[in-house]
Amino acid sequence: MGADDGVPGRAPLSLRPAFGLTIVGLGASLAPLDIAVNVALPAITAHFGLKLGDVQWVVVCYVLVYGSLMLVCGKLGDLFGHRLIFRIGLAVSAVGCAACAAAPDWPLFLWARAAQGIGTALALSCTPALATSVYPADQRLRALAGFAMTMSLAAAIGPLLGGLVVEVWGWPAVYWMRVPIAVVTLALSGLLPSPRPEQRPFDAPGALLLAACMSALLLALVLSQRAAVPGWMDAVLLAAALAALYAYVRHSRTVAEPIIRPALFADAAFAVPNAMNALANLAGFAILLLTPYYLVNVLKLSALASGLVLALAFSGGLAGAPVAALLVPRIGRRATAFTGVALVGLGLLPLGFTTAATAVPVVALLLIVEGFGQGLLTVAYTDLVTDTLAARDRGVAGSLALLTRTIGIVSGASTLTALHAHAASADFMTGYRFAFTAAGGGLLAALALSCLWPRAWFANRT
Repeated sequence: MGADDGVPGRAPLSLRPAFGLTIVGLGASLAPLDIAVNVALPAITAHFGLKLGDVQWVVVCYVLVYGSLMLVCGKLGDLFGHRLIFRIGLAVSAVGCAACAAAPDWPLFLWARAAQGIGTALALSCTPALATSVYPADQRLRALAGFAMTMSLAAAIGPLLGGLVVEVWGWPAVYWMRVPIAVVTLALSGLLPSPRPEQRPFDAPGALLLAACMSALLLALVLSQRAAVPGWMDAVLLAAALAALYAYVRHSRTVAEPIIRPALFADAAFAVPNAMNALANLAGFAILLLTPYYLVNVLKLSALASGLVLALAFSGGLAGAPVAALLVPRIGRRATAFTGVALVGLGLLPLGFTTAATAVPVVALLLIVEGFGQGLLTVAYTDLVTDTLAARDRGVAGSLALLTRTIGIVSGASTLTALHAHAASADFMTGYRFAFTAAGGGLLAALALSCLWPRAWFANRT
């Protein structure tokens, strides 16, 4: 059986599933490796002569574009083939990264950064579907666990690799280093299965409405962090997001093949896990946002030691993903996801009681617990979403799981910054403890509240 003659859930006979998952993981790693850009921000600011506030657009352009297009690109994969959209995304990503590295001025750099976001949306949206397609259907959990481990590993390596290449070759290297990854993955991706999708129409008006909704929502969340942006602008953007969402819901009732069916979210058994995944990622972002300052300025660790401690959170994710694959058949995906959210909260809340005297191993242990919970949640939640949507909508299912994570992270950047600033008038640690107490305690409170809808977690072992 050739690569183009596969069927859903099966890889070609000539391709070992683990090798196929490695190819998909290489392509997916382009997104978490973007964490390396954070290390290069000071150098980028100096190179283009930017004000400190302007450098935010390095992140905004990228996240706004790929977050807005994620669901739409997942649907394109369902309609035209996940491998095809994945390969187009890899090519666009390679060009976008190269253009960022070679950009002669700031406006062209931002355009290149937006192009990189398009490539990420195209490639990343199809990776969960491709990961499950290279394994037999009864090994879906194994595929999702391997995929989650790849993402955690890339996220752990990103800051360390970014610091190294910036030190040796300068800031363009954080973009150049991903070009060969994209090119090699593109060359190998022809080995991935490519089932012939059903002939179905693409809902272009619905795609535009959904992209407009996500763009306005994400931009409102990003700009809410900026003191220079008037509050009315955030309100206008949120109103625009709600208007676009309302228009999309109405429109979706008139077409046979909407991008995603809004009726899915009317069921608490589906809506609650989606909301809790977003909240868990919102709360967990406190580690990347605030803990580096705590490790370096309060515990007086070196930059290298700080990076190694932070990497433990992602190492916890590496351990949690395969455990989730073992737990789901025994206690169910909902109970496993519930356990994951609880562990995220239980890892974060004690960080709100740390001081300058807290031992580094204690902090490291809490980061591992939080990461382990994220690993459990990611696999179980993605499996739940994948199982809920029809098999022909695997691209939408995978991109939805990635989108709720993105919404949580972007919301976390805004919310946690505000929480820290609210209590930081005395000193950094006051704001740090308040933010972590609110993040961990708030997540656990939300999880307890979600038990008012027991079908979301405990109705059955699914």
